Amino acid sequence: MEGLRELGLDSFPCPAAKLIAAVQVEKMKQASQNTAFTLIELLVVIAIIAILAAILFPVFAQAKEAAKRTACLSNAKQIAISQKLYGTDNDDVMPIFHAYNTTPAPWTDGHLGTEFLLLQYCKSKEIFKSPIDSGGPYLPVDPGLTGRPSDTYWKAYGSSYRFNKCSFTVVKDFSHQNDAPMSQNWVVTDTQFADPANTRSIRLEMMPFFEKKNDPDCTRFGYDCGYYQKWSSIGGSVIFADSHAKSMSSIGQFDNSLVDPAGHHSSETTGTGVAYDDTWYWRCD
Repeated sequence: MEGLRELGLDSFPCPAAKLIAAVQVEKMKQASQNTAFTLIELLVVIAIIAILAAILFPVFAQAKEAAKRTACLSNAKQIAISQKLYGTDNDDVMPIFHAYNTTPAPWTDGHLGTEFLLLQYCKSKEIFKSPIDSGGPYLPVDPGLTGRPSDTYWKAYGSSYRFNKCSFTVVKDFSHQNDAPMSQNWVVTDTQFADPANTRSIRLEMMPFFEKKNDPDCTRFGYDCGYYQKWSSIGGSVIFADSHAKSMSSIGQFDNSLVDPAGHHSSETTGTGVAYDDTWYWRCD
């Protein structure tokens, strides 16, 4: 009856009432003891949580990457519209080509970048920044970026998207690439494209199929030899001369797309046999 004394029930006048109270106290003790987890039960719960985490974390990562790719394509579509609007305002002439210029820095006075010419039609320089742009191994060693650390191509050069040289107007000694004047000279207009719906004008800088397994000696795409970094595992945004944009996921699609107004395929040979000019990819992209 120790439990009864603790609860002040030992003064119950009726023995039956005392017995009932004692039974209730014993049930309360047993219930209290039964609510505690054993070590085995805790280990089972931890194991289940670990298994669920292993299953769900990759799913969350894939969903996050998919959302970034969607945002990247949305940016590309807005750039495509700005490309069309530029041509409309300039007698169908394509913008002047510039690429990879670091001095002056992007988005500052004097910087030469095709994206700067399109800015007035999209109103935000953030449009040229892909959410999957994570830079690349060349950025820390680019002499033009000394003293200006850049962890994205957008921050380094002004755009996460690569402008296709042959699809834009090039002005001798004014168009610059890698901070050096270009010697070529031509004007490109909308009406010159033989097949604008299949001709690349702009693409995401890092396409996943640029990796070394597809280009072991770095002569096919020229990226995975000090420049390449995987931005996406599936594909990348591509803008075409007719100003539509889509995601391109296979190396076959990329090789078969056109790269100049005359309609040469990216993988088509130029006939020169000269390294880094032996395909139309090298000549134009």
